Amino acid sequence: MPDISAQGRPHTTDAGHISFFRLYAHRIRRQARWLGLAPFFIFLFAFMIIPASSLIVGSFQDNTGALTFDNFIHLLKPNIVSSYLITINLSATTAVLGGLGGLLIAYAISLGGLPQGIRSFVSTFSGVASNFAGVPLAFAFISTLGRAGFITVLLRSIFGIDLYDTGFNLYSFWGLSLTYIYFQIPLMVLIIQPALDGMKKEWREASENLGASAFQYWFHVGIPVLLPSLSAAVILLFGNAFGAYATAYALTGGLINLVPILIGAQIRGNVLHDPNLGYALAFGMIIIMTASIIAYLWLQRLSSRWIK
Repeated sequence: MPDISAQGRPHTTDAGHISFFRLYAHRIRRQARWLGLAPFFIFLFAFMIIPASSLIVGSFQDNTGALTFDNFIHLLKPNIVSSYLITINLSATTAVLGGLGGLLIAYAISLGGLPQGIRSFVSTFSGVASNFAGVPLAFAFISTLGRAGFITVLLRSIFGIDLYDTGFNLYSFWGLSLTYIYFQIPLMVLIIQPALDGMKKEWREASENLGASAFQYWFHVGIPVLLPSLSAAVILLFGNAFGAYATAYALTGGLINLVPILIGAQIRGNVLHDPNLGYALAFGMIIIMTASIIAYLWLQRLSSRWIK
């Protein structure tokens, strides 16, 4: 075999070593890509998998750690069933009303022909307002619409109108719904705006060329195309309200029988102290939230083909 090194090229064995090292380096780079996901998996395991696993196990145990199904039997008690119904009603109400308000705002900034500066401002504000919840939001509404709130005092002093004499009560179901709608509307704007931006102008132009009116376009084209996205957005808003705890507790102090508040009372309460029952209540919430997420993902898959 001729000595190819004389021609300035490496031996066959050297070429084999170079190919091996290249393959080895490629494998290292490919495996190193997964290192970037390590913090995500650590976070997922520490703050989701471990707590959820302990919650599920605890829901099937009594105070002594023995296996039991009594916790789930207790879920059929009238007060617990009522708490689920009230929570579902509150979540559905705020999801529908917040979704409708957010849809109108998103339509105005996406298809309504508003200036670009207004669109940027509304989008930025929606991103901030959708995360403004908990104790600060409850305090803001108490300071604004509470019995001694700014708007309440202003209406009473200037116009002689007492909100609370008209039947309004911030610490009731509808008062809490109003508070939830505050962060539901901007969240809806953020969710539905990409779907509205995905509405192609060619669809509208083709409908107009065929003699369709604006109502016929939206009834036969626009709404059917947006329906999966709208349904998915409302389901996401439902889940967002269903798991809210701090806002409801800070605003009403537990006067409204919601599932998150009842869970907190069972886990850390002095009178209603039954952690395992609290785990069972939370397990029921997980089932409802999982069903909502599955429905959301399915509807998002349907809507994605139109957005593309």
